[in-house]
Amino acid sequence: MPFEIVKNDITRMRVDAIVNAANNSLLGGGGVDGAIHRAAGPELLEECRALGGCETGEAKLTRGYRLPCKYVIHTVGPIWQGGNADEPALLAACYRNALALARQNGCDSVAFPLISAGAYGYPKAQALQVAVEEITRFLEDADMMVYLVAFTRDAIELTGSLYGEITAYIDDVYVQERHDFDREARRSQYLRDGTPRGVPQPGSLFRRPHREDNARNETVFSEANVERLTGMQGDDPSEAQARAGESFAEMVTRKLGERGMTDEACARRANLDRRLFGKIRNNAGYRPARQTALALALALELSLDEAKALLGKAGFALSHARKTDIAVEYCLMTGHTDVDAINGVLFKLDLQQLGY
Repeated sequence: MPFEIVKNDITRMRVDAIVNAANNSLLGGGGVDGAIHRAAGPELLEECRALGGCETGEAKLTRGYRLPCKYVIHTVGPIWQGGNADEPALLAACYRNALALARQNGCDSVAFPLISAGAYGYPKAQALQVAVEEITRFLEDADMMVYLVAFTRDAIELTGSLYGEITAYIDDVYVQERHDFDREARRSQYLRDGTPRGVPQPGSLFRRPHREDNARNETVFSEANVERLTGMQGDDPSEAQARAGESFAEMVTRKLGERGMTDEACARRANLDRRLFGKIRNNAGYRPARQTALALALALELSLDEAKALLGKAGFALSHARKTDIAVEYCLMTGHTDVDAINGVLFKLDLQQLGY
């Protein structure tokens, strides 16, 4: 099942289990720990007293009591000491042991805070990297919905330059697109209200070359267009015709074969529920959601033109009026195909994440 970063109060998450970033005593504290104890009620503290504490990196389970979850999984993260006291391994163990407990107790969904990134001083970007790596590794062979819960977007910090690159590209493309759209709207209004009939109209004066009439710059996917985008020019005519008529599911199947990629690997790379991926593969008429189609384009490492063709088969088109589309376009052009990393950027930008 997929992984999602969400902005929420973890005590309000309606999941099977939430994870508490506890201290070694398990008797409550500040931050997330205190909030969970307050929301669960005094019964949680009484059960915790019987557990005898918890070592750093380990995890223990209690009931959820007044929380909207069945269980609370308590784990103790490391205090940051500069990175030289085995902090990464201990933090990884927190996620690994908490997820193992969730699976042992039949949980289908679990929500984590960003462990150790508060009062324990673990650098947020590095804490996120450990969290994502361990959750992703777990989901390679587990069917569970995993949430990473941040109370504010500022609680999530990213490593690397991808956030800045995508932000800059969105600023360039989205602002220009908005300017072009507004200019076209003003021109249309002038033609309706201020131009005498019979005066020749400047048909393409205000348009970029090769733009469709669609004001939102969404490419119209005719059969000829799909053929051009899938790179079928010069192919055997019968093969080209077959590819032009293939469904979304059939194109996914073809690309899986070309990449030598298994269904399981593709579903995980695309952050998709395996049951959803099975529906896509086994139903030629299945029409995925937009964020699912975008995730598959990235997971299959398609070129920009191939991605446009795949989206066209689902009834969508990359649009410069959608910031998520612009972000995905940049990633396709530059070879960034890690959907989990891209979703981190989309979360920071308050945009819809990919997959599911």
